[in-house]
Amino acid sequence: MHRREFLRLLALAAAAGASLRPALTEAQAADELYGYAPFGNLTLLHFTDCHAQLLPVHYREPSVNLGVAEAAGRPPHLVGEPLLKRFGIAPGTALAHACSHLDFEAAARRYGKAGGFAHLATLVKRLRASRPHCLVLDGGDTWQGSAVSLWTKGADMIGAQKLLGVDLMTAHWEFTYGAARLMQAVERELAPVEFLAQNVKTADFEDLVFRPYSLRSVNGVALAVIGQAFPYTPIANPRYFVPDWSFGIEERRLQALVDEVRAKGAKLVVLLSHNGMDVDLKLAGRVRGIDVILGGHTHDGVPAPVVVGRTLVTNAGSHAKFLTVLDLQVSAAGLADYRHRLLPVFANLLPEDSAMSAYIAKSRAPYGATLGERLAVTEGLLYRRGNFNGTWDELMLEALIEVKGAEIAFSPGFRWGTTLLPGDAITFEHVMEQTAITYPYSTLNALSGAQIKAILEDVADNLFNPDPYLQQGGDMVRVGGMTYACEPGARIGSRISDMRVGGKPVDPARRYQVAGWAPVAEGASGEPIWDVVARYLRAKKRIAPLTAQAPRLIGVAGNPGIAA
Repeated sequence: MHRREFLRLLALAAAAGASLRPALTEAQAADELYGYAPFGNLTLLHFTDCHAQLLPVHYREPSVNLGVAEAAGRPPHLVGEPLLKRFGIAPGTALAHACSHLDFEAAARRYGKAGGFAHLATLVKRLRASRPHCLVLDGGDTWQGSAVSLWTKGADMIGAQKLLGVDLMTAHWEFTYGAARLMQAVERELAPVEFLAQNVKTADFEDLVFRPYSLRSVNGVALAVIGQAFPYTPIANPRYFVPDWSFGIEERRLQALVDEVRAKGAKLVVLLSHNGMDVDLKLAGRVRGIDVILGGHTHDGVPAPVVVGRTLVTNAGSHAKFLTVLDLQVSAAGLADYRHRLLPVFANLLPEDSAMSAYIAKSRAPYGATLGERLAVTEGLLYRRGNFNGTWDELMLEALIEVKGAEIAFSPGFRWGTTLLPGDAITFEHVMEQTAITYPYSTLNALSGAQIKAILEDVADNLFNPDPYLQQGGDMVRVGGMTYACEPGARIGSRISDMRVGGKPVDPARRYQVAGWAPVAEGASGEPIWDVVARYLRAKKRIAPLTAQAPRLIGVAGNPGIAA
């Protein structure tokens, strides 16, 4: 039954992909894609990692998403054709475009932008009209990723969440506004949205900082939603933002909470998680009694759940491109059946919700002139997502090297950041979509070759450690001015080799001028990265097509997590 329903969705997505044919209007395509019949007695609507993108965007999915050890070759570590084949998605369709990088420029021009809260609001209202027994869950990374959200400390996104009708949320980048700001928002601004995090406690007495779970009765179904914030926030981001709080996976506490809510009568237990999908898959095999994990952090748009034992593990992509719709049949004995759909939010198939559109316009109005400044024009595709450099990264690395007078440049392996098509103007807003953080300082340091290798080894271990519980960062640090080789399956200390600058081997003893940005150490300072990049773009005017550089990869031949 589930397989047949899933194939039906694919057929509808293919119909949407044909929406430009004269015989099928956009309204008809939208009806076919979004107008399917409800199922069950409870529906969960889930989005995550929107990164403060209130307007529709282009967002290119990765061409490299390597998994190691048990994660190799399984979702979410599939890209391109292997991903389409695994989920039975026809190439060239709208769903293929939404879920993969294939033929991205042509498909983006054909299908248009995705996301945007005004379009997402229309879809949520439409689904709620046919499914009155809904909860809307937000997986976090909502208040960060845009200029306006940075300048308002997330207030613009809080207003949008409330207008959208979000019921529950958890967090990650929200913590980078600092503990005081987060508590102010949770206690005074966010209601009626409930903020949940079972794995954040005080560093001194280990008291819970936030509500760990919410017990609800929806359509007679007793359910519990447990919140799981990003467990490595003080490692991936500056510790000084949350100096009095500790984080972690907290597996034992989670098991105790699952047992507690079951004892209180919950027939369905949902984990609203910002762990990352690999961590969620491991967790699902170790904690008993979780029915559904609605996951985030790693930006994986997974078209069907991965089932671990009796637990459904999902992930809803990023940048408001997707809305997960999970229709559930819950009986007195628990979860009996389900239907899952990962719906792409195509802006040209869903009209804007008027109330949300007006709210967005009002929230952006004070900043319009600054956001709209045209800095340059790109002649090639600019994107970020992937284990290694994207072309946006190449642009930023070039800017750092030239402006800072460096030999080598590093840029963080952030997964967020929108995509521009060839011929698009690069505005100041677009630069901020790549850089809008609360610790934006650019740096220039003299580092020895040995120190450079140690940095790369450390970041590679965060990404490629075979134990998902030890994967504590984003993607690989982006590198400019230097080439290297990487063996993801090797041990720490042995993954990085053949480092070269100007074709010459890196000398472990020599010091190199290395530019970077986003230092996590307290007391750091420097020119904000957005000013560095904006000044570079104003001088260049036009940006020629860039090629995304990657290390020479060892031991990954034939891996379905890397495009041929």
